[in-house]
Amino acid sequence: MNQSVVIAPIGESLPDFLSSKQYSKIVVIADNNTKRHCYPILKAFLPRHSVVTVPSGEAHKTLATCEKIWEFMTKEELDRHALVINVGGGVIGDMGGFCAAVYKRGIDFIQVPTTLLAQVDASVGGKLGIDFQGFKNHLGVFNIPKSVLIDPVFLKTLPEREIRSGFGEIIKHCLIADGAKWEEIRAKDFEAQNWPDLIAHSVKIKQQVVDQDPTEKGLRKILNFGHTLGHAVETCFLNKTPKERLFHGEAIAVGMIMEAYLSFERKMIDQQTLTDVEEFLFATYGKVKIKPEDVEEIIALTRQDKKNKGKEIRFSLLSGAGQCAFDIVVTAAEMRRSIAYYLG
Repeated sequence: MNQSVVIAPIGESLPDFLSSKQYSKIVVIADNNTKRHCYPILKAFLPRHSVVTVPSGEAHKTLATCEKIWEFMTKEELDRHALVINVGGGVIGDMGGFCAAVYKRGIDFIQVPTTLLAQVDASVGGKLGIDFQGFKNHLGVFNIPKSVLIDPVFLKTLPEREIRSGFGEIIKHCLIADGAKWEEIRAKDFEAQNWPDLIAHSVKIKQQVVDQDPTEKGLRKILNFGHTLGHAVETCFLNKTPKERLFHGEAIAVGMIMEAYLSFERKMIDQQTLTDVEEFLFATYGKVKIKPEDVEEIIALTRQDKKNKGKEIRFSLLSGAGQCAFDIVVTAAEMRRSIAYYLG
């Protein structure tokens, strides 16, 4: 697959990319926040273009928002030689890429990820999609962007909670693929982490995995560690008040503790590894209050997980610190025990 990922100042990478292309029109997709804080950083490096702005947040990652984007593209008379530039976090990257991938059966797009989460995970690998009827990433396609332009300068526009959310995917990459890096990051407080180094590290791990398995038939499933229960928790909390909603990385941190416990219960990791994982994640994220009535909803939501086969709910679980196994069938009873363990 060899996706083009460039980690450099946007003032260098964007003109370099555009200099070798001839696009008929350029459309920038941004949300309310990235239009205000991030778009001005790259506007000066763009030729003539138009901008479509959508509401920010996971709650708007829907077909209704896509319709507005497609309507804008149609009014702008974009042909198949146009370019879409997605400026934002995972929601804009997923949804903007999806809109580009199906408009006139596909036009070029690039990702300019502006959150730590998008820079280390969502923008790399060509997974695009939207939520549907409350199910996360339920509709989507695999389509590789022409390039991903990563500039750590955008992190300066983010509140700390967004950075902490992105750190969840960095932790996951270390736990599934690099035990030495896991030991390195857990020896430091959140505030002491080296973000440029960790961005490059995570991108390298994700690219290596995706290059071997672009459409998630096997190995790529290890990138879902923490995500079976984590996505279910995130979706459950999407239905609560805006104040109660979880950021993606926060939900994945919950999922990683629960799924590390499942790994321990199956004797795939030892007690010390489980303790290390939960202590570091609780220290970084605190504990999410899951109500008794939420438990069965969370378990029910795992039935929509994309790794499932038939009625089997399949997990990716740790087989050591820095190693991961996939396609492991887990029962509802085991999930209940893992949630109970998390709640302690």
